[in-house]
Amino acid sequence: MKYVPGRKSDVQDCQWLQRLMSRGDLRATFRPTDEVCVVRAVVRQRDVLLVEQARWVQRMQKVLVQMNVQLTEVLTDVMGMTGQAIVRDIVAGERDPKVLARHRHSRVKASEQDIAKAMTGNWRDEHLFVLRQALAMYDGIGRHLLECDAKLQGLLSKLGATQVDLGKTPRAGSKTRAEFDTRQTLANWAGVDLTRINGLGLAAVMKILSQIGPELSRFANVKHFCSWLGLCPGTKISGGKVLSSKTKRAGNRVRQALKMAAMSLSHSDSALGAFYRRLSGRMDKPRANTATAHKLAPMVYFMLTRGEAYVDQGQQRYEEQQRQRSSAALKRRAAALGFAVTPTPVPA
Repeated sequence: MKYVPGRKSDVQDCQWLQRLMSRGDLRATFRPTDEVCVVRAVVRQRDVLLVEQARWVQRMQKVLVQMNVQLTEVLTDVMGMTGQAIVRDIVAGERDPKVLARHRHSRVKASEQDIAKAMTGNWRDEHLFVLRQALAMYDGIGRHLLECDAKLQGLLSKLGATQVDLGKTPRAGSKTRAEFDTRQTLANWAGVDLTRINGLGLAAVMKILSQIGPELSRFANVKHFCSWLGLCPGTKISGGKVLSSKTKRAGNRVRQALKMAAMSLSHSDSALGAFYRRLSGRMDKPRANTATAHKLAPMVYFMLTRGEAYVDQGQQRYEEQQRQRSSAALKRRAAALGFAVTPTPVPA
């Protein structure tokens, strides 16, 4: 609507909009295909269940603290292998701290003695009741998540039009086999492996493809795509003066996934990681995060539209390019002032 001149706050706006629509002057918004909408609904439902399950984990942690069971002081993840075994044993009726500490996994840093000290609680009936209810809700949501995963796997298996080679398949039953299968399914659907882009994991790629799908022909070019994501700088200009260039506020889920991926590049040895750290050195982290997400968006667009494979040039190559650009900029500035710069290597 903002591209169409005319009234926008009159009482008769509805009639004006109807005339514009009948003449074909309004630009239609982006909506993915029906098959993508089905996948999108399942993925969004899965995200809702994950958020709700995390809330019940927080409630269990609160109840444990109210009973003076300081499980969070000795375990990083309360619902990990050791934490779940202890919580389920407590719900089953076990109260002996030494018996509960025997559930300790060999990879847990805390000793059995430390865990036994943390298990000395008051075991009040009302708190045990709440813990039992919270654990039941956690397990119930877990069953719904398995149903969502099965439904999602069935939908994605029908969408794979091409077979993308991802290399050697891990051994059946190994920890990486399930992740590899999901990655293979997403790559077959998109036609390319988006997880090769640094920062984009399976969760980010799943969210991106479930929101927009692999077909981006509705966007005229990559600039339109980045603008739709809300990652382009603003153009608030009055009288030839730039008043603001901030990006607009948007709840676009693809934008959120790209910004989360950009945030994960802070310690990456890739060229994108070096780009993020260079921006963070001269601006605040939120702006550097948005700028890096804006750099990731064209990579996703060109991989989906052209079928191009992403090749990381590496941190050293990127830093060498930046050094050459800085040197060329110094030479241009010196030439503008009437000087000549002669590079002289400095001995180490």
